[in-house]
Amino acid sequence: MGASQTAGQERTTAAVHFSKHLAAQPTTIAGLTLFDLPVHGDNRGWFKENWQRQKMTELGLPDFGPVQNNISFNASRGTTRGIHAEPWDKYISVATGSVFGAWVDLRQGSTFGRVFTAVINPSTAVYVPRGVGNAFQSLEDNTAYTYLVNDHWSAEAQAQYTFLNLADSTAAIDWPIPLEEAELSHKDRAHPPLSEVVPMAPTTTLVLGATGQLGRELTCQLADRPGVEFLGRDRFDLSDPAAVERIDWRRVGTVVNAAAYTAVDEAETEDGGQAAWAANAEGVARLAQACAQHQVTLIHVSTDYVFDGTKDGAYTESDPLRPVNAYGTSKAAGDLAVGVVPRHYLLRTSWVIGEGTNFVRTMQQLAERGIAPSVVSDQVGRMTFTRDLAEAIVHLRNGGAPYGTYNVTSGGEPGSWAEVARHVYAHSGRSPQDVTEVTTEEYFAGKSVARRPLNSVLDLAKLEDTGFTPRDQWEALGEYLADSQP
Repeated sequence: MGASQTAGQERTTAAVHFSKHLAAQPTTIAGLTLFDLPVHGDNRGWFKENWQRQKMTELGLPDFGPVQNNISFNASRGTTRGIHAEPWDKYISVATGSVFGAWVDLRQGSTFGRVFTAVINPSTAVYVPRGVGNAFQSLEDNTAYTYLVNDHWSAEAQAQYTFLNLADSTAAIDWPIPLEEAELSHKDRAHPPLSEVVPMAPTTTLVLGATGQLGRELTCQLADRPGVEFLGRDRFDLSDPAAVERIDWRRVGTVVNAAAYTAVDEAETEDGGQAAWAANAEGVARLAQACAQHQVTLIHVSTDYVFDGTKDGAYTESDPLRPVNAYGTSKAAGDLAVGVVPRHYLLRTSWVIGEGTNFVRTMQQLAERGIAPSVVSDQVGRMTFTRDLAEAIVHLRNGGAPYGTYNVTSGGEPGSWAEVARHVYAHSGRSPQDVTEVTTEEYFAGKSVARRPLNSVLDLAKLEDTGFTPRDQWEALGEYLADSQP
């Protein structure tokens, strides 16, 4: 018997171990966690908090959002069930009696087939992540085995189960009661050996808005990673109420929403305003609701336009939302919807520069054509190069950063649009003096356009505290100009 099995079987079986403190114990299978539950007893019996969300999440248990409680009553000692891996998470405990539990990692990866066993009674609980095969054998008559799950059973869900034979020689589980003496169902006896098991694939990451500037960069950075699916507007339109309903959410673990309606001036018109609201507010709200319901991590990209741009200093993540145009209002509404998703990263960014049409590309084209442009000098901020934004997304998602709102732009000293234009002109071999500075009011005089925030500088301290420091925007601009052609 392996070390984990020996440690597990040192736990008391028939008697309840009365513990005063809730404690979590990691196991040899990633994500599989044992909990020692405080059990308070007296002459009447005992009491315990079987599931306490706040305390357990503080110990590292994912906030997995259980939606159903099941109880398996086992009348006879030796009743054995499993090995089943389902496409959802489980939280297992025992109400009466005790069981020998066995878990096998049936997920795709290097630990496929790894086994962990332990004896559990009312003073123990086990969190079993998606794709880890679960089995148990009752060690006492009248054992009540109970478990929470975070999705509802359906025939479609059962089709995604992965099974392993209880007697598989590779897993070599040392059952306390030999299987030939145990009570098993015919279905469980017929499950395949490990050599024939198809591993459960990891959950999918959906990238929405795959044809936009950020979407293209994410495609470049993530295309070779398994389980990433890139959806352009032709496959997922935020403004379409049916788009969310067409997704099989059981297979999704993360959504990166790089899609949005971004025609700032058009949003001031009746039709444009309706389109902006449909995508940026209503569409994001539907997406957020689905992610919250299915315990999906939502990474949503927002904008500095949720602020009015009048602050003296950089905007922090906690500053109040005060949009000054229809586009900003629709994005602010989307931010509020994202905020209710338990697992979310809300990224506020500004002045996005990547592959496709953007301000820098426009200035390159004007420089090549010998045009001397007038560019606003009183709008100040930082560019956000899509390479930095995509790398920040990967860092936050995979680096264990706390969920919440983060400002994400490129770094370095802020500057104005006119300063950006001068850098572009100098790189193109033109005189920076060809760029004439004007105020926003002067530039848009007589034009029907949306108001712009003058201060778009976002404070990056919270992002940098997670261990991610974006590139200096001016150095990044030099690299971008060297690598790109208009």
